[in-house]
Amino acid sequence: MTEHIASGPPVVVRLAEYTGADVEQILGAGEDHFGVAYTGLSWLPKDIHFGVRDAGGRLLAHAGLLRLPLTAGGVDLEVMGVGGVAVAPEARGRGLARAVVGAALDHARTSGAQHALLFCRPPLAGLYRRLGFREVADDVHVEQPEGRVVLMPLRTMRAPLAGGGGWPEGPVRLRSLPM
Repeated sequence: MTEHIASGPPVVVRLAEYTGADVEQILGAGEDHFGVAYTGLSWLPKDIHFGVRDAGGRLLAHAGLLRLPLTAGGVDLEVMGVGGVAVAPEARGRGLARAVVGAALDHARTSGAQHALLFCRPPLAGLYRRLGFREVADDVHVEQPEGRVVLMPLRTMRAPLAGGGGWPEGPVRLRSLPM
C-alpha cells in the first residue's frame, strides 16, 4: 500500500529525541542505513534533531546537529556537524531533504559557529552542493577510539554559517569522532 503524503511545503519540527526506532521509521529495518559501515568508523550521536512528519505522525525525514572542535590549516574552529540526514524512500524528490537540512542550518547559524560540516558518500555530494555545501579539498583526519587518527574515507563538505567566513586552506583535523 502506498502512503499518501500531503502536498505543500513540508513542516519541519525540532525533535526532543531521535532513536534507532525513528531511523527505522524513516528508512525501514536494516543494519547499515547510511551505507557507511564499510569505513569501520565510530561515530558520535547528534544532540539537536529536526524532522518532518506526515499528517499521521510518521517521521519522514531527519537531520541532526552536533558542535565539534576542528583545526583547518592550523586554525582552531568550532563547527556544527550535520549528520543523520535521512528521507523515507517513498518521500524522496519532494523537498524534504532541503527542508530538514535547511532548518538544521538555520539553527546552526544561531550557534556562533562559522561553518557547518558533513561527511557523505560520493553519490550524495551533488545533493549537498544544491543545499549550499562545498567540498573540502584538503585531507581530513578524524579521531577514533583509543586515540587513533584516520584519514576520512568519505567526502567532506562544508557550508558557511555566519559572516561568510572563509575556510582556512590546509589539512583538516576533526578533534573528535565524526558525527
